[in-house]
This record gives sequence, structure tokens and C-alpha cells, in this order.
Amino acid sequence: MEERVNRNSLKDILKASYGVIGIIGVIVPWIGGYAITLLFGFDLASAIFVGTALTATSIAITANVLKEIGMLQTEAAKAIIGVAIIDDVLSLVALSITGDLVGGNISAVSIGIVLAKAFGFIIIGGAIGLFGVSRLIERMDATDLARKYPEFVFIFAMMIAFLYAMFADLMGLSGIVGAFIAGVAFEGVGLRNSKDVKEGAEYLQIIFASIFFVSLGILADFTALTSEILVFLVALTVVAIITKVVGCGLPARAMGMCREDSLIVGFGMAPRGEVAMIVALIGLDQGLIGQGIFVAIVLMSLLTTVITPIVYRNWFFKGAYCTYE
Repeated sequence: MEERVNRNSLKDILKASYGVIGIIGVIVPWIGGYAITLLFGFDLASAIFVGTALTATSIAITANVLKEIGMLQTEAAKAIIGVAIIDDVLSLVALSITGDLVGGNISAVSIGIVLAKAFGFIIIGGAIGLFGVSRLIERMDATDLARKYPEFVFIFAMMIAFLYAMFADLMGLSGIVGAFIAGVAFEGVGLRNSKDVKEGAEYLQIIFASIFFVSLGILADFTALTSEILVFLVALTVVAIITKVVGCGLPARAMGMCREDSLIVGFGMAPRGEVAMIVALIGLDQGLIGQGIFVAIVLMSLLTTVITPIVYRNWFFKGAYCTYE
């Protein structure tokens, strides 16, 4: 997940209104994905996983476009970042209960337990990371060991990130929940003598992202792209975009944003990117979805990621955007 948050800017992007937008922006796509999958005659497990995949948001491309055109500090851009963070958390929680839901081992009590574990881990793990681990890393940076071995602190930070992922997995949550929390904690770390954690992580991202996408290509059987799956792919992509535009755009409008900014927020949340692909990969690995659904989710993720910047560059930000006092 590419969205990053600095401790000093938490109040600026984590507003109550963004929470409302984020919650509705997860519920509407889940219902849309679930409904369209059942409508095409697929089984319940596939419908649940498609719904979960559609809750995800990856705004890396959106953020880059906003940055390039000098709109990253607008109200709409701040809303996109804030809502995306909330969407990420809620999507990870949804992913955590999806396996049990598909397996039929689910009840109100078990859902409550999973939610309690997820939010408890996010709150406690986030607090430990922000106020404990990040400060420890900064103190380590001031030691002679860090001056002599600039890569030491970065290696330690990556070890903590994997440790967070391991603890999340041990608690029955997805490992990416832990990795996400660790990434949020490390963003505000200021280093003088050591290799920058963010820069180092970006290099690792290049390596592991390549491996990830190659593995997707190896696992994807494109012979599963029958005419039925192709029609489903088109319908799924349309639903994926509309449900985010409606699920995030309408609440944004209700929260006082103008029409243009509301649409910018809605379309900005449409890309599913690598997050939905991870959901699909987990479903395929666990044998809960077939190749047809897997390929459809992967291609839908690519299409929504490509469509958003096209819409932005050809529709929005041509001088017609709102200003706020």
C-alpha cells in the first residue's frame, strides 16, 4: 500500500468526515462486487472474495498525478489520502474475516472477535510503533554503530516490519495488516547518520514488486479468459469504478465538498492496484476462487489503475476546481 502518513499531519488528514466517506466507500463496493458476481452465476465464495477485492484502494497513481499537476495540497487531495488510509484499514479487516466467512466458520461472535483483534492490533501496534519503535530507531541512529554501518538501522526497521507481519499472522489476521502498521510508524522517523528507511523501502519495493507481478503472471492462466469471463471483467470494472465514485463521492458531497471535488475524490479512490491483486492471490492460494475470478480481479485492478489518471488529465484540473476558505 503506497499511501503514507506523517505523525505531524495526522490531524490534517484523519478527520471524522473522512471516516464516514471511508466506511461508505468500503460498504458500497463490497455490495457491488458481491452482487455482480452472484448475478453472473458464480458461487458464494467467489462473490465474497470479489466484494472484498473491490473494497481495496491503491492511490499511488492518483497521488502522483495530483503531485505532477501541483494539486497535492488541495482539499480534495487531502480527502483522498485520508479516506484511503481508512479504506486500507477497513479493507484489511474485511480480508481478515473473509476466509472464515467463505469457510462457513463464522458467527456474530467470531466476527466480533476478529474485529476486536484487528482493531486492537492496529491501535496497540500503531501506538507502539509511533511512540516506541520509531523513537528507538532515532536513538539507534545517533549511536556510533549507525555511523559506522549506515545500513544497520534500515535492516533493523525491516526486521521490525516483518515481525509486525508475523504477529498479525499469528493473531489470525493477514500479514499485510502488520506490514501496513509498521510502515505508518516508520514514516515519521528522522535519520541523520543512517540510510533513509523510506528510500531503502522504495528500493526493496522495486525488487519485490517485480517478483510479485511476475508471480501473478505465472499463476494466471489466461486461457481462463472465456467470453463469459471477459463480459464479467467489463462489468466488474464498471462496477468497481461506479461503486467508488458513488460510495465516496456522494458522502463527500454530503459532507460539504463541492461537486467537482466530490467527483475528484470518488474517481481518485477507484484504482484497486496491488491491494486487490493480493486479495485475489490469497483467494487462489487457499483454493477459494478459480482461475477465471483470479484473472478477472487482476485485470480489473490494472484497468482501474490506468483509467483514473486518464480521467484526471482529460476531465478534471483544467482550472475548474473548488477553493475553500
